[in-house]
Amino acid sequence: MSTVQDRIGRYGIWSVGLRSDDPSRRVELAEAAAELEELGYGALWLGGSSAVGHAEPLLAATGRITVGTSIQSIWQHTAADTAVRFAELERDHAGRFLLGLGVSHAKLASQYRRPLAALAAYLDELDAAGVPAERRVLAALGPKNLELARDRAAGAIPYLTTVEHTAEARRTLGGAALLAPELKVVLETDPARARELARGALAVYLGLPNYTNTFLRLGFTEDDLAGGGSDRLLDAVFAWGDEDRIRERVESYLKAGADHVALQVVTGRDREDLPREEWRRLASLLG
Repeated sequence: MSTVQDRIGRYGIWSVGLRSDDPSRRVELAEAAAELEELGYGALWLGGSSAVGHAEPLLAATGRITVGTSIQSIWQHTAADTAVRFAELERDHAGRFLLGLGVSHAKLASQYRRPLAALAAYLDELDAAGVPAERRVLAALGPKNLELARDRAAGAIPYLTTVEHTAEARRTLGGAALLAPELKVVLETDPARARELARGALAVYLGLPNYTNTFLRLGFTEDDLAGGGSDRLLDAVFAWGDEDRIRERVESYLKAGADHVALQVVTGRDREDLPREEWRRLASLLG
């Protein structure tokens, strides 16, 4: 039997735009998903506050690519409802969906409390409902969440992390668990323009302690977090530059222990936009 790592390959696409509750976008999303599969990406990661239901149109439009949530917040959907929706996807698209779960952020969830304990309890409910551990992944950053991802899921899908964090996460996860970090890519060779686009994308995350605390733990300083992020921080969490530089940055995560890298293209346009030309360029340079 193939493992999750075998099924999703080395590269996937992370996108907020691929999820939508608007029926008028169904054809557009289906065409984009089918093209991404044809381009050779192994997984589509539905970014933002995605839900199990967002995966169905993309699965229906494709034949083999894996679709995962990145992430579904445990505060927004009950475990019981999630289990029902998971079973429906498994019935219609067996083996092709990964349930990505996370605790989101205190600023975004009014019921936020004891997040690690709440996530463990949520997994208990999924166990009781028959959702296999090997079909779920956790948005883990800190050591305790990574341990939970190792012990109670197929692995971890860390967001907005560095190569150093990837190496650290691999040590915690051990050799068997999936490690699939997200990496933002700016297809721009001019340093000033690339960092301008990167700062625009990073700004919202610098107000969320889950990320800033991780940066500080990795050796960045408060100065690195100020003013939209220092060049040092930007260069650590974004890939930008010419084809060789971007390819090298992506590969550095794999060399550090990642099995798969979820690539988010940053264009400066609305995040709901589908950057299909950039996805084609990225697929070409990764070859």
